[in-house]
Amino acid sequence: MTLPSKTRIHIALAGLAGLVLRTFFVLKYPVTDSGDAPFYVELAWNWLKKGVYGFPVDGRLTPVDMRVPGYPAFLVAVFSFAGNSARAAMFAQAAVDLGTCFLIALIAARLAPAASRRRVALAALWLAALCPFTANYSAVILTETLITFLTALTILVLLGTELGMTGVTIVAPAASRRLSPWFLAGIVAGFGTLVRPETPLVLFAAGLVLIAKWCHPVDWTKALRAGALMAVGLVIPLMPWAARNWRTLHDVQFLAPRYSELPGEYTPLGFNAWTNTWLWRFRDVYLTQWKLDVEEISIDDIPASAFDSPSERTRVEGLLEQHNEKLTLEPEADNQFRAIARERTARHPLRTFAKIPLLRSLTLWFTPRVELLPFGGQLWPVREEWQDDRPDFLLTLGLALINILYIALALGGAWLARHRPGVAFLLLFIAVRTAFFVYFVETPEPRYVLECFPVVIALAAQTFSGQRKDHLSSKGSG
Repeated sequence: MTLPSKTRIHIALAGLAGLVLRTFFVLKYPVTDSGDAPFYVELAWNWLKKGVYGFPVDGRLTPVDMRVPGYPAFLVAVFSFAGNSARAAMFAQAAVDLGTCFLIALIAARLAPAASRRRVALAALWLAALCPFTANYSAVILTETLITFLTALTILVLLGTELGMTGVTIVAPAASRRLSPWFLAGIVAGFGTLVRPETPLVLFAAGLVLIAKWCHPVDWTKALRAGALMAVGLVIPLMPWAARNWRTLHDVQFLAPRYSELPGEYTPLGFNAWTNTWLWRFRDVYLTQWKLDVEEISIDDIPASAFDSPSERTRVEGLLEQHNEKLTLEPEADNQFRAIARERTARHPLRTFAKIPLLRSLTLWFTPRVELLPFGGQLWPVREEWQDDRPDFLLTLGLALINILYIALALGGAWLARHRPGVAFLLLFIAVRTAFFVYFVETPEPRYVLECFPVVIALAAQTFSGQRKDHLSSKGSG
């Protein structure tokens, strides 16, 4: 189909605007030393130059399974042409993120009424190209850009199944049915799992929708077939990684260790359980979780909500003093943190299982998302932040409002498209991913829901479908 010249101009301008924005972040705000970025670079370089997927342990290059190999493989592909250049990897990620913008446009078009698909797709393309939150991560040596692309591709494939179709059965030509879309979705999600292990959550959301859609016994065969095809497709890309771990590390590992620990390394599960009873602000992660076994943790940096009584505060202070002496949390102290967590949960179970997860979900979704930019990111108290650094305050406020705008548009679009095939699946995916991170991951990092932004933007674009206007016009003419 030949596109009108006006549409082609819109596509070109949106693509150019997206490229300029991502190039700006790469040149102005590159991030190579935050979080796992140096670790990924070292893994990729050792793999490329020394043939070992690992890093030095006690002075000896040692194979590890602490991270799945998808993102390091991406870096290897870049480094093999550009050398150990983080900037080259960032420009490659900018290209990948532009590709994600076009996938989002296709997802949005799939959800839109036939008469307004072109308009909705263009709106989605512009919203995706100008989204500062996804563009920002093009300039970061982390997994977010690549996994967002693979997640969007998985969603697009799934929307080509019964999840995105009406109740009418569509019979495709035999040539187009050689590869089941369920199987293909599993394959793409499998490659995504090699980038981030929680990627199968998108298939889990699809499975839940199928269970509801095909709940009658007559449909159970179709549901089992779809589930089996997704599962087989998912496992196939993971097999080489699992075989490597078995051969090299003598360990049956299809993903990566839950806490990315080395063999024999102690995991502070008790301390994690304690922070799960109170920690919901991202800034508290810097002051507690990310200081554990690295820096001293001050009792004065911990909010009052972490203690139910003065005696409990004293107990925690004593345990932190033990940690600060050797910068190590011993198992005995960790067990005491676990006991405190159990006591706090027994006193206020709704706090641990409802209030804190709810507050964490607000942190994930409603933040300025400046954690990797050289800005304070603080809005409260307003008077003090305004007087202290007005440019910082205004930029933080602007990004917070943009974030709210995208979410508000997505909510409006979801309401307008609530009866269309595929919308329930997309909303459930957002809910499942959010619930996973607020209940099973100790640190509420806003980047964890960045993979949901293809859905957010695709839904936001539905507000540009003109559905209400068309409805009122047809009503008036009648």
